[in-house]
Amino acid sequence: MKLSAQEEYGLRCLLRVAKAEKDDCQTIPQISAAEGLTTHHVAKLMRILRRGDFVKSTRGQAGGYTLSRPAEEITVLQVLNALGGPVFGTRFCERHTGTAAVCRNYKECTIRCLWKTIQNYLDDLLGQTTLRDLLENELQLLAKLDERAMAIIQNKVPTLAEIETKQLIA
Repeated sequence: MKLSAQEEYGLRCLLRVAKAEKDDCQTIPQISAAEGLTTHHVAKLMRILRRGDFVKSTRGQAGGYTLSRPAEEITVLQVLNALGGPVFGTRFCERHTGTAAVCRNYKECTIRCLWKTIQNYLDDLLGQTTLRDLLENELQLLAKLDERAMAIIQNKVPTLAEIETKQLIA
């Protein structure tokens, strides 16, 4: 699994705007130079981020982009969904049927189960991680992410009794 360039660069551009002083607008050329991206690419990403209501633009001499809401109200999950979507989407299996109209493993698919589980963990962690978190230093963020990941795992890992109950119901 990998993030697309659009998701990575879009998140980096948004962080660049978030790092700016409160009323300091960031222009496309400034973001482009700071991130080592073409102005055309940054313009495209900023348009997506504006449509997703993550940034607002101001025209004129002192214009540019600012966050449309506080950094602590914008989650990484929201941003990645606007830029590209989940790793495992609802139509994932329909895109990977091979030469058949329907995947041969549709009724009993352990691979789908794996991807869904990973997506659920990712969504939980990314949904708890905000732009404000990404503005901290790397060690602070790592500690926070480790703590959140452990809490997610502890809350999601079913007991043997829960697994057996689910199998009886299914």
